[in-house]
Amino acid sequence: MKIIPAIDIIDGKVVRLSKGKYESKVIYEKTPLEQAKIYNELGFDWLHIVDLSGSKEGKINTIKILKEIKNKTNLKIEFGGGIRTKQDVITLNNIGVNGIIIGSLSITNKQEFESVFNNIEPNKIIIATDVLDYNIRIKGWTENTNVHLFNHIEYCSALGVTTFLCTDIAVDGMLTGPNFNLYKSTLEKFPEIKLTASGGVSHLNDIIKLQELPLRGVVVGKAIYENKIDLKELAKLVM
Repeated sequence: MKIIPAIDIIDGKVVRLSKGKYESKVIYEKTPLEQAKIYNELGFDWLHIVDLSGSKEGKINTIKILKEIKNKTNLKIEFGGGIRTKQDVITLNNIGVNGIIIGSLSITNKQEFESVFNNIEPNKIIIATDVLDYNIRIKGWTENTNVHLFNHIEYCSALGVTTFLCTDIAVDGMLTGPNFNLYKSTLEKFPEIKLTASGGVSHLNDIIKLQELPLRGVVVGKAIYENKIDLKELAKLVM
């Protein structure tokens, strides 16, 4: 299981939110590049970056930051936030983003979303399924779609997508523990997908428990920035 540290960005700064609420924003001291270099030096392979401003505004604001991190570290990047067109996906692919996270686009504009696969291999795409009670929310979690998680996985899987990122909004940033039942039920329904868990991780034991499930990986954010998890100890779990 991949251990993937997270960097959430608003206005070029590293931040964390609680339950996706922008008014709960906490800003951290280090720049995204400085933080990425720490993860790189400790031996992490992947970095999860979300452009929260872009997610809310519907445009990517972090291309320069992504290029810097790609040029100055060895990290593989999975990135989401503000991806609304096929051209956005092509641009990210061209600058070397390893996993392109698509959320809102796959719900709101299926024709544009499906056209992505004319230019990009499905294995480069990660579908973000951000849920409350199994219903997907979009546009920085500000809109409820009334689309059930399982229905959306079926739709995207039919297009050849195999990699999914599932965040339980109810626990994200709350340091109360992941929603283990959500991931267990999803993997029981779709044992063939590569699923990454996100939201709620509060200590190393949460990650060790998640390793009991056949997950692709887990995203760890606030627990790192609030010093609930020692980064050197976390790095020991990298596989």
